Amino acid sequence: MPKQQNPKPFIQRYLLSLQLFLVAISLPATTLAQWTIFDIKTNVHMRAVFTLTPTICWIGGTQGTIFKTNNGGKTWTTYKVPAGDSLEFRDIHAFDRQTAIAMSAGEAQQGKARIYRTEDGGASWNLVYQSTQNGVFLDGFDFWDKKRGICAGDPVDGRLFILTTEDGGKTWKEADASARPQTLPGEACFAASGTSIITTGKSDVYIGTGGAQKARIFHSDDYGLSWKITETNMAAGPTSGIFGLRFLSKKIGIAVGGDYKNTTDSSLNVLRTTDGGETWAPEKAITKPAGLKEAVGIYRKTSATWNGDTEIRSDQFALIAVGPSGNSYSNDRGKTWRELGKQPFHSISFAGNVGYAVGSKGLIGKIDKVSTKKRKKRLVLVD
Repeated sequence: MPKQQNPKPFIQRYLLSLQLFLVAISLPATTLAQWTIFDIKTNVHMRAVFTLTPTICWIGGTQGTIFKTNNGGKTWTTYKVPAGDSLEFRDIHAFDRQTAIAMSAGEAQQGKARIYRTEDGGASWNLVYQSTQNGVFLDGFDFWDKKRGICAGDPVDGRLFILTTEDGGKTWKEADASARPQTLPGEACFAASGTSIITTGKSDVYIGTGGAQKARIFHSDDYGLSWKITETNMAAGPTSGIFGLRFLSKKIGIAVGGDYKNTTDSSLNVLRTTDGGETWAPEKAITKPAGLKEAVGIYRKTSATWNGDTEIRSDQFALIAVGPSGNSYSNDRGKTWRELGKQPFHSISFAGNVGYAVGSKGLIGKIDKVSTKKRKKRLVLVD
């Protein structure tokens, strides 16, 4: 009589195969999106980007240089601000194909704290603001609409430097010292991506800081007339803190950061708020790859207009965080993150489902396909 075989090894192999199959089908079909990298033959360092439409993007860089595409990156036009070779444009905002605002970061006493405006598509640039005041250093700006905007700079006399405009950036007014929020010793903003200041809704604005012992977020709901300050758990110091902010709705926001002297540090680099900035909670998971993240953008599956108040459907968007250590994406409002390429981008801007990201030495990337599916739970089988 033949000897009966033990069925246990077969069952174990079957269960293992089934488990591997279930894990495979639980992953999104498009795990990683692909970046299109443009070679525009320049070594200009770039930290300012604004995507107006899927085909129109404005970029600001060093040596007083502005770049623009009107055809989705097929061709790029280069503009130079007159006598601006020493300027570094760290933020840019466009209202339409013809009109844009560019901000230069740098010491005011060296003539580098400037704001320019163009109304002819970049062919000419008018100087609309300049300060020579000792200590003034502009970090970023943002706009609520085509008229009202706000600009933040490093502290002067222990208070954040604040500018406002009500005519689309044609003129700028310095806020009174008494209306500017007080800062801690060493506290400042980072002019790394143009997103340390973000407007949202009808009159809200948020500013993230570092430099001091605590990373903090400043919030105003009245166009910058008054401020509330919230301490966070993100590590802070002379080279670390909050670098970028973004809001998905009036209540839900994301802050990213890290240390620009230790760009691969695995410390906490993501904060979330679900109450409009009243509290900012650290996440259990940091971005993958870990390290400094300087900006975060919102990829929207559809390019429908969003008014800044209505919450985006969870299956229609993804968050993209960029930094010198590599890039990450999240499709669960920043709770977990997955890798999205190693390109060392500094800033990113989206119009609907199309985003442009920029970095040093002429690095420009474009992305238009990102998975918005949530990762399904793995089914674990045991003997």
